[in-house]
Order: sequence, then structure tokens, then C-alpha cells
Amino acid sequence: MPWENKGSGGGGPWGSGSGGGNGGGHRPPDIEDMIRKSQDRMKEMIPGGGNFSGKGFVFILAVVLLFWLGSGFYRVQPNEQGIVLRFGQWTKTTEAGLNWHLPYPIETVMTPEVTTIHQINIGFSSSNTGGRLTKRDVPEESLMLTGDQNIIDIDLTLQWKIAEPGKFLFNIRDQEATVKIAAESALREIIGQTDIQPALTEARDKIQTETRVLLQSILDQYEAGILITEVQLQNVQPPEAVIDAFDDVQRSLQDRDRARNEADRYRNDILPRARGEAQKQIQEAEAYKERLLNEATGEADRFLSVYKEYKQNPEVTKRRMYLETMQKVFQNTDKVILGTGESNVLPYLPLNELRKNSQ
Repeated sequence: MPWENKGSGGGGPWGSGSGGGNGGGHRPPDIEDMIRKSQDRMKEMIPGGGNFSGKGFVFILAVVLLFWLGSGFYRVQPNEQGIVLRFGQWTKTTEAGLNWHLPYPIETVMTPEVTTIHQINIGFSSSNTGGRLTKRDVPEESLMLTGDQNIIDIDLTLQWKIAEPGKFLFNIRDQEATVKIAAESALREIIGQTDIQPALTEARDKIQTETRVLLQSILDQYEAGILITEVQLQNVQPPEAVIDAFDDVQRSLQDRDRARNEADRYRNDILPRARGEAQKQIQEAEAYKERLLNEATGEADRFLSVYKEYKQNPEVTKRRMYLETMQKVFQNTDKVILGTGESNVLPYLPLNELRKNSQ
């Protein structure tokens, strides 16, 4: 305190010694004198020399009213929105900048941040100890039942922000806990419609998208004023107690898939070749059939033409057929034609054979 004793010998509260004298300390201030001086200064400031009736009272009332109205100005930062409450009821939302509301106690204002991204973890908790991030599994959140009646251990991280501050502040209680419970419920519903094998492999993106859509729908029904910006699966695996058996099953499934792929590859190789060979034989048979039909048709036409000629001149036709037949028979043989009868036998010298031998 300003009047606290700072000397070396005082023992009392006013700096007096044990014997009740001054003891070299300061005297206590005169409180009445201080009040009187303050009143005199106030009278000098008030028009009329301290006469509170008339103009003086009006002046004081105007100053008080001015300060009261000025207390209604407030500033909203770029990352905030202003929520104006009239007697505790939300009436309007204001944007960033300088704004004004009816002063307290008629209206009050709240300025929640609307650009801050909040994060919630489901299935695990994380803590930063000594600059090192550690994760701890939460089985009661992470263990879920899949569509094919298997248990899966799944961790999820979601990010959200305030979209409508008025709804966020007044429509739901304990907003972060509400978002977490709704997110866990949405994730369990999606996992309950998905088999374990797709959930572990190719269906991760689908699970994330469907969970975000379902969670946003739930929060919109609550009119929570919250926007889900991202849903990310962190870890998806079988429960630790059965992971070895699950790995054995997965290896068996991989062997099955490999054998199936080899069979498909063999089938894809042999079937086209068999179809090609069958098509080739069909085409050859068609060609053979066409050739036989054409030959048979030609022979029939030739026979009919010969028969027609024969009917017109039988002797000439027989003679010509005889000569043509003999020509075909002897066209590739060496031959000597002799006259008929035994008396016409002549010595024969094989000149043709000699010429062939000499060549």
C-alpha cells in the first residue's frame, strides 16, 4: 500500500514503534480530507457549481447515457462471427468488422471462431509427452462388427469446423462429445454393411466417403451448425488376438486366387486356339463341300451334253468317246502301233529306249 511503512523501526501498521510514538515513520493519510478534495473537484466539473438540479443533472445523465451507448460497440475478427443475444435469446449474426449492439444488459455478444479446424480421434487417443507423439488404442471404440459377422479393429480421425455459430452454440450441448458419438455411430453403421475383406483393402475410400456423408446428415438433422471437412481412416486390421489366424486365412486366399488366375490364363490360352482350329475345320469342310458340289454339277452337265450329242449322232459320238478314252490311256506311255492280224508282226528296234539311255 502507498502508505505502508518502509522505515527500519516501525512495528505497527502506521509505521509507529512499539511504544506508540512516530518512530521515524510517516503519518497515515487523512481519509476525510481526501474525500472532501474529490467532492470539490467534482463540483468544479459540473456546470452550476455543484447544483445537481436542472442543467447539472441533465449533463450527468447525458454523459452516463453516452458512455452506456458507447459500450455497445464491439469488433469481430476475420476468423470470427458475432452472435448477438437479446436478454439471452439469439437474435442475429454479424460478420467481421466493427459492429454495435444495444448495450448490456439488453444485448450481449459472443464471438466464436468459425475458421478453426477441430480434430476428433475415434478408436485411439494420442498424447504429446516430451515432444514425442504416443498413441493408445481404445478397444471399446475401435472394435466393430462387419457385414459378414467378423470383428475388425478400425481407427478414424475426423476434422470439423463451425458452419453456423448460432446453431452450434444453442442447438446442441457439449458439441465435441456430440460430434464424436455421432461419428462413431455413423462409422459402425457403414462397417456393419461392409465385409471384412473389402474393408481391409479396396473399400477404404468408399468407407471414408460414406461415413462423412452419413455423419453430416446426422448433424444436419440435429441442426448442429457443424461442417465435416474430412474423414480419414488411420488403421484398419483384424483384432490383435486373431491376427495370426487371419494372416493364415489371407495367405490361403492368396494361394486360391493365384491358382484361379493360372487356370484362367490357361483357359484364355487354350479356348481361343480350340475355337480357331474348329473354325478352320468348318471352313475346310465347307470348301470341300463346295468343291464336290461344283465337280458333281460339272460332271452332270458334261454327261448331259454328251448324251444330247449322242442322241443326235450315236456313231460319231461313240467314235469320239473311244478316241478320247484311248488318248487318256496312252498319253503317258511309249507305244508302237502295229496293224491287226498275225501276218503283220515286224521286228522291233526300241529306238526310244536307246535314246533315253544315251541321254
